[in-house]
Amino acid sequence: MSKIYGKPLPRINADTSPFWEGCKNHELRFQKCNGCEHVRWPPSLICPNCLSKEATWIRSCGKGTVYTFVIYRRAFHKAFSKDIPYVTASIRLEEGPRILSNVVGCPPDKVACDMLVEVTWEDINEEFSLPKFKPLDQKGPEDFEDGIP
Repeated sequence: MSKIYGKPLPRINADTSPFWEGCKNHELRFQKCNGCEHVRWPPSLICPNCLSKEATWIRSCGKGTVYTFVIYRRAFHKAFSKDIPYVTASIRLEEGPRILSNVVGCPPDKVACDMLVEVTWEDINEEFSLPKFKPLDQKGPEDFEDGIP
C-alpha cells in the first residue's frame, strides 16, 4: 500500500465514522433502527421509517443486486481518467439499503440490472478501504494467494 492513491477520499464525520471503521476492517456496516428494525443508508440521527432516535450499527452480509448503473466513458475528475471505462452502480443490499459504489471484476458491458454482486475491498492505505462490488460468481484479488487471478 505504498503507492499514492491520488483520488479524492471520503470525509469522515461523527455520523459516518462507524461505517468507515468497518470498511477499514473489511466489514460493511449500516444503521439498524432499534424501534422498527429498518436498515438505513446513509446514516441519520432519526429513522426515516418510524422517527426513532435509537439505532445500532450492524454488519451487512455484503451481498445484493445492481439496482441501476452508469458506465463512465469520460472521467468527471482527472484522477479517474486511467479507470475509463468504469461502472458506478446503485447496489440494493440484502438487508434493504442501497449504496453507490463501483462494480469491478467484469467488463463494463457485462454489468446488468438485477446482477447478483458481493462486496470486495480496495485497500487504499492503512486508514481507508473502499467497498466495491463484484459479480457474485467472480473472484477478486483477495481470493488469490498472490493477489493476481
